[in-house]
Amino acid sequence: MIMTTTFLRRLPPLVVLGCAVALVLIGSGSPSLAQTVAVMVNGEPITNYDIEQRSKLVFLTTHKPATREQVIDELIDEKVKIKEAKKFGVDPTASDIDQSYNAMSSRMRITPEQLTKSLESQGIRPDTLKSRIRADMVWGSLVRGRYKESLQVGEKDVAAAVEVKGDEKQEAESFEYKMQPIVLIVPRGSAPAAIESRRKEAEALRGRVQTCDEANSFFKSMQNAAIREPVTKTSADLPVPLRELLDNTPIGHLTPPEVTKQGVEMVALCGRKATTIDTPKKKEIREKMYVEKYEAKSKAYLQEVRKAAMIEYR
Repeated sequence: MIMTTTFLRRLPPLVVLGCAVALVLIGSGSPSLAQTVAVMVNGEPITNYDIEQRSKLVFLTTHKPATREQVIDELIDEKVKIKEAKKFGVDPTASDIDQSYNAMSSRMRITPEQLTKSLESQGIRPDTLKSRIRADMVWGSLVRGRYKESLQVGEKDVAAAVEVKGDEKQEAESFEYKMQPIVLIVPRGSAPAAIESRRKEAEALRGRVQTCDEANSFFKSMQNAAIREPVTKTSADLPVPLRELLDNTPIGHLTPPEVTKQGVEMVALCGRKATTIDTPKKKEIREKMYVEKYEAKSKAYLQEVRKAAMIEYR
């Protein structure tokens, strides 16, 4: 303390004042204290500010408060995941992360800017969410890449699970559809009257089209319209509303028009046949079995990586 006092006496008054302010801030509960390190993970810090930010994000997404220990564990997991992924060359760019952030906002039916404002209104920096996105992205790629073979789900296992559940009726009702998507283009920003006029035009064409050949003839020559190449999908590939529409549409006819961002869309049904190659129930069971395998492998791998990590609590 004597040395500190002597040293301060030798400094200019303004410098002394600055040092005094700094000492007060260090000893007080100022915002700078939030930057103090709580945990070091492989030489990388997790600060109290990181913990505070992640706590807010967890509460926003789950509507439940998390304990400080839970939040720290989540942040440690992310640090070790990202480091492990880098060892195998899995390191997404900032552009990749932004793309995923934008895709998330799109699924929420809002713009990226609106998502950012929503986070900031809760006191959360967008980078807090982007950090979580990065960790999830690299870990998913790493686990699927390293354990691709062991994550595969055998069709015999799927068939056996379907049989155990006794879903034979659903199996018999699965179909393979051959179809051609059609769109009558409506420029963005068009008046409701223009959209309605185009929809009525689509309805009129539905009554005229009896085969897919006729559909190709009509729509390939029509201005501001397009018919795509035939695609084949099974019941397992399609959402329930579309399956129901196709099941109620005669072969060669068009589904009812639907207004979308592109314009007025329909589907020409060119073929429909029963199949047991893949069904909604098979797909559901296959996905569930895959998720179970993935989660087990991911958990074991994360435990292994954490054991090898250097984790120091401050």
